[in-house]
Amino acid sequence: MPIPLSLYVHLPWCVRKCPYCDFNSHVARGELPEDRYIDVLLRDLAWEVPRIGDRPIDTMFLGGGTPSLFSPESIARLIDGIRERTNLGADAEITLEANPGTVDQARFRGYRDAGVNRLSIGIQSFNDSHLKALGRIHGRDEALAAAGAARAAGFDNSADGNEARAARQGWRGGGFNLDLMFGLPGQGIDDAVADIDAALSFAPVHLSTYQLTLEPNTLFHAQPPALPDDDTIALMQEAVAERLTGAGFVHYEVSAWAKPGHECRHNLNYWQFGDYLGIGAGAHGKLTNETLVTRRWKIKHPDRYLATAGTAAAVGGEDRPAGCELAFEFLLNTLRLTEGFTETLFRERTGLDPGIIRERL
Repeated sequence: MPIPLSLYVHLPWCVRKCPYCDFNSHVARGELPEDRYIDVLLRDLAWEVPRIGDRPIDTMFLGGGTPSLFSPESIARLIDGIRERTNLGADAEITLEANPGTVDQARFRGYRDAGVNRLSIGIQSFNDSHLKALGRIHGRDEALAAAGAARAAGFDNSADGNEARAARQGWRGGGFNLDLMFGLPGQGIDDAVADIDAALSFAPVHLSTYQLTLEPNTLFHAQPPALPDDDTIALMQEAVAERLTGAGFVHYEVSAWAKPGHECRHNLNYWQFGDYLGIGAGAHGKLTNETLVTRRWKIKHPDRYLATAGTAAAVGGEDRPAGCELAFEFLLNTLRLTEGFTETLFRERTGLDPGIIRERL
């Protein structure tokens, strides 16, 4: 079977760098170069298109950074430009990451009209003290407002007859995801469950629950906060799982919960070792040509990317994993899924014989 293809677009700017964040994000200084960055993204895409030809793109993810700092008009121009240059499916899942404090209902509606059919909102917590400990720019009120605005704007997994949006894509729903974190400084088990209950009150179709980890090259790694002990964190996980299972969610990946049929198609493609093209500062991609897998990533700093995108100078690096390394990467991704993987999928995505795994067990 053909390997599915996704598109990842990185929009690198944030209002503030969170102390736990190890993503390629950069604090916005003054007005964002929106028009210039969209131009450069489309130039980068045009340069990459020969690598994918007319392969259909099943999903697209606008990540960051904080993509919701970009106006709906800029996002519309980006999506239209991508459609003009690629075979972006009429029913493609198109996700945009958003952060509370940068959005409202009108902005969300603008994103829907632009062609976005799925939101992923970085709530993290509905507790003011925990949000402050995480260094977030928003508080409880902004978190509640953002989740409510997403639903009010129509990201409820149902079409609303909006002709502008329907003209851009065949509507197949998408709804919205809320990101939550647990194991936070000062957080107890009841606090973690309270965050889940607050999220469920907005009837999302997808929730992501991440344990706070202290990643290298972050402020929290250099200056670790006091965190709940391992036993408490384990009890948090159990309590969260019980509440979400009772609400009809399926735990389909380590950190992902969804109502049946509403799993994130884009992330599933990552976890099933599908292909994805990456454009934008620091974006990563993985493409398969018969049995040759090539990973490519772009230079991280926005200024350098702006100056070089659309040329080989924008490529930060490239490698071609093979043999045991390729098998390990496949396992690293697919074993995040509750369903695991089949030998058929292993062969299709790596070109290797499953015996290479058995030999090392």
